[in-house]
Amino acid sequence: MLRILHMARKEFIQVFQDRRMVAILFVAPVLQLFLFGYAITTDVRNIDLGVMDLDDSSASRELTRAVLNSGYFVFAGQLDGDEAIAGALVHGDADVVLVVPHGFGNDLARGQTATVQVLLDGSESNSANLAVGYLGKILLSYGDVALERRAALLSARLGGRPLSLPIVNAETRYRFNPELKSSWFMVPGVLGMIMMIITMLMTSLAITREREIGTMEQLIVTPIQPWQLLAGKMLPFALIGLVDVTLILLAAMGHFGLPLRGSLALLYLAAGVFLFTTLGLGLFISTISHTQQQAMFTSILIMMPAVLLSGFMFPIDNMPRSIQYLTYANPLRYFLIIVRNVILKGCGWNVLAPQFGMLFLLGLILFALASLRFRKTIQ
Repeated sequence: MLRILHMARKEFIQVFQDRRMVAILFVAPVLQLFLFGYAITTDVRNIDLGVMDLDDSSASRELTRAVLNSGYFVFAGQLDGDEAIAGALVHGDADVVLVVPHGFGNDLARGQTATVQVLLDGSESNSANLAVGYLGKILLSYGDVALERRAALLSARLGGRPLSLPIVNAETRYRFNPELKSSWFMVPGVLGMIMMIITMLMTSLAITREREIGTMEQLIVTPIQPWQLLAGKMLPFALIGLVDVTLILLAAMGHFGLPLRGSLALLYLAAGVFLFTTLGLGLFISTISHTQQQAMFTSILIMMPAVLLSGFMFPIDNMPRSIQYLTYANPLRYFLIIVRNVILKGCGWNVLAPQFGMLFLLGLILFALASLRFRKTIQ
């Protein structure tokens, strides 16, 4: 144990001698949290809405006002024909075009189904789907108001006798994220992504740096086992990673209002086990690379698929079955499940034990591979 601590002390001194490295380790993670927390979002606002009102009635104008007052759409202008609609969509002047046909107001007044046409720019499929969802809710709400008005009108014609119309009303409530804030979904994922990038990248440079500065031979002749040397190199970055976790959590809860409904101790335990896997992966990359440039390039090649196949942005269930099998070897997948369930749902060990088990198993495998590979190297 004393040998591991001496190696860790050496690594600490080597890391903190470079002031730029200190900034990368402690300042960059918080800056990345704010950057990704705001930039990576599924919320869509300020959708440019073009309108072609062929009815020009009070009902059609009221519908347009209801859509614009929702806060999701901004008025992009009145359109007067099919060519104008096509031009607006092609040139990006409008993302959505609402076409109100002739007779819209009369159909509503007679209690009949009134139809409108919605044309969208499908080149941005995610934005288009969200715009359709927003419009659907607005039109449903507008239809309920029109139905209530007609019921009141018929009641007045019947001498004030109350009239009940068959209405099915569904009350929808969202658990764990009532306001559907995308930052509450994204920020826990950003936490895992930043931890993986920082710790894996830094440790992947550990062995290659020794080779480049010419101190590898000194380490070889010291009375230390390969696993002790690797553990000593992992320990400083593990402590640095836990400090980064604390900084990111403070920023996430203080600025983004992220709740912490579960156990803080369980969250730190998950961070420790996850760091064990990322540091082991970084050390393994370090043992198979000859230069720091190779180590950095290999780390980037691994990080991109790991982030994309973790469920950070895209649901794993929507991926092809063959790709879903690959995600079982991705430690970031399990960590994101743990973090989101602890922070947003307040889940405990009894629910998350399988994810902890898989994380620890992957960490053991990666550390064992790094130790075996390093043993071959020093021989």
